[in-house]
Amino acid sequence: MRVLVTGVKGQLGYDVVNEMKKRGLEPVGVDVEEMDITDKAACDKVITEANVDAVIHCAAYTAVDAAEDNVEICMKVNAEGTRNIAEVCKKLDIKMMYISTDYVFDGQGTRPWEPDDERHPLNVYGQSKYEGELAVEELVEKFFTVRIAWVFGVNGKNFIKTMLRIGKERGAATVVCDQIGSPTYTYDLAKLLVDMIQTDKYGRYHATNEGLCSWYEFACEIFRAAGMDEVKVTPVPSSEYPASKAKRPMNSRISKEKLSDNGFERLPQWQDAVARYLKEITW
Repeated sequence: MRVLVTGVKGQLGYDVVNEMKKRGLEPVGVDVEEMDITDKAACDKVITEANVDAVIHCAAYTAVDAAEDNVEICMKVNAEGTRNIAEVCKKLDIKMMYISTDYVFDGQGTRPWEPDDERHPLNVYGQSKYEGELAVEELVEKFFTVRIAWVFGVNGKNFIKTMLRIGKERGAATVVCDQIGSPTYTYDLAKLLVDMIQTDKYGRYHATNEGLCSWYEFACEIFRAAGMDEVKVTPVPSSEYPASKAKRPMNSRISKEKLSDNGFERLPQWQDAVARYLKEITW
């Protein structure tokens, strides 16, 4: 199977391409230099000439706070860029997998979000990803929308790397304790996505590592697993945290039952993922 993967320089795209190679599949990895997703003609040319069976669309504008001040570019990449790819997938009648986010929901309540729940984004980034989802659903018959959260991978910046740096520099960290969700290790997620793209079990899915935590509990586990018990972690409610531009969801719990229902293997526990990840990076 031959699959075009966007955002190959990012955390997830990098791992998806590696996972495909391991399995003897044929990834065609592209980033902005090979295919600017905001350029409709470029998307048509590159995807058509690549002669692929599917596209896994990992590329995105993910600077959540910066998006509040850069609405146009965020929408251009996440909404229009996704539409450009979806139009080519429709034309070629090939599968499309769109990587989305729990930020398409309003983050209220305490129950896990189901894949088909109503979407009411809280911020510009969430709105842009929501509009991307709508474009995929409107245009592509053979689509997978996979929502993920709290992502970390070897190739790029993430919360774990930030905590390790702050812990080493300051010996202390202040972390929000009332936003609840599940971390996602891109290495684990890539396996699921490659499993999924080879099926015809289309639709919306949620995928994170198993188990729940707050950002504070996530940080505590990072330092514990890294043997940095001397780092003092202070929990604070979102209301007392230095103001961030974008409103964040309090409830990022997402239901993964649909994965099980469709015979897909769910990701390992998030604590296990953190331990394995720390062995893969230099810090």
